[in-house]
Amino acid sequence: MTLPSSDLKTKQSDISSFVGKVLRDHFGKGPGSVYVSISDPFVTIYVKDLMSATERVLYSGNHEKTLKKTREFVMDKISDEIKSYIKTVTDIDVQRLYYDWSLENQSGVFLGVGPFSRDATYAPYSGQDTVHDEIILMSEKVEKRPEKIFSLRVNDRTLIVVREGLLVEIEKQLIHDGHQEVLRLSKGKIEKRMLNVERISSKIECDIEDYFIDWDFKKDQSFTIFIMKPNN
Repeated sequence: MTLPSSDLKTKQSDISSFVGKVLRDHFGKGPGSVYVSISDPFVTIYVKDLMSATERVLYSGNHEKTLKKTREFVMDKISDEIKSYIKTVTDIDVQRLYYDWSLENQSGVFLGVGPFSRDATYAPYSGQDTVHDEIILMSEKVEKRPEKIFSLRVNDRTLIVVREGLLVEIEKQLIHDGHQEVLRLSKGKIEKRMLNVERISSKIECDIEDYFIDWDFKKDQSFTIFIMKPNN
């Protein structure tokens, strides 16, 4: 679905305002800014300057796990509300809202994903092969080579990479035993450490401001979102 530019901006602005209010109501502090990108079946919501006074105390005291656990509880409360609003505004039936945080940057991303075909194709972009190569290399170091990988350059600020079929047997057993959140935290730290962001940035000819990773363990899928600095 391709929307007229004016219509797209209106929808993005509506979602930005709504998410800012929801976060303010539940976190006690709204984000400094919210940037929304829409490209069916994806809706990306990038938030900046989101950390309350209490969270600052937790973060400075090395209680990152407690901070993230609290945010998980809040996200469980508001995810359906955000998904429903996205559906109302865009008609994209978001099946799940993925999210990840960059606490050091006081930022985060929400990724709404609607139904999509595993065989879908998206327009190529400059540096795409390198992006895929680096993501595959990182995957091989951490778990295994993904069975499928594709990506979408939504706009100048947003790049989404999807991997499928990358869980190894020990990870599947941890998930079966109910240790999804421990696995999620550990994989996030390792994958981000292993990913060569500088090489990706040089090939796509944009400075990467932030990057985020989340997983759908049931579907054996992973979503990596790169946020680029706008070209002035």
